[in-house]
Amino acid sequence: MDVAEIALLLVAAAGAGWVDAVVGGGGLLQLPALFVAGVPPVQALATNKFASVFGTASAAVTYATTTKIDKRVAVSTGLTALLFAGLGASAAAAISTEALIPLVMVVLVTVALFVTFRPSLGTHSHPHLRTRARTLAAIGVTGVGIAFYDGIIGPGTGTFLIIAFTAILGMDFVSGSAHSKIVNSCTNLGALVVFAYQGHVLWLLGLAMAVCNIAGAQLGARMAISRGSGFVRIVLLCVVVAMVARLGCGRFWMCPI
Repeated sequence: MDVAEIALLLVAAAGAGWVDAVVGGGGLLQLPALFVAGVPPVQALATNKFASVFGTASAAVTYATTTKIDKRVAVSTGLTALLFAGLGASAAAAISTEALIPLVMVVLVTVALFVTFRPSLGTHSHPHLRTRARTLAAIGVTGVGIAFYDGIIGPGTGTFLIIAFTAILGMDFVSGSAHSKIVNSCTNLGALVVFAYQGHVLWLLGLAMAVCNIAGAQLGARMAISRGSGFVRIVLLCVVVAMVARLGCGRFWMCPI
């Protein structure tokens, strides 16, 4: 790997950290960069998780210092996500990620339409919606379903988490993003433990990318907090469109997702 390829990876990691901190979807930048640099698929997924866990965790800390966190939701969902992301990573080799791509694209398009035609979604918080039944539903959707999906393949995980928290629990986009960072940190960690045990992580490269990912994540989190839910909504729509385009031309980018 030459200097130009390493520089590309570091820039991509910083950009991925910014996108992840605002709305999720940083894998759009980080994973293709790893593949272009010639990193094998499984090692690319593992190294991506290693770099991302630092960025999402740092963004989560920044959000937590300025945004009110529902600890009951965050802790219960995070612990559940840690387990199921690990299970997803364990099952990754047995499941065809290519078969999942059409389904993911349909979900992403649905998300884009949902956000577009519900302009009030995520603009204000509706705490009265956080009933016990809805909280359990949110844990099931985010801590089990989305976390398992993140362990298997991952694109759009942060975005799906934000939509779930805003639609099910009535959070605004900034609060939803804050909670999604906590859960996404757990999904990244759960998958990373499995990948590390299997020996797929490129540690030195991942550490360098992690530093850049943290820098991008800090900038993104602070921008989301200062500019509010309207800013997050616009970025979310842009990222969803980019993810649909990215998954639709996956073969062009020479990677499985």
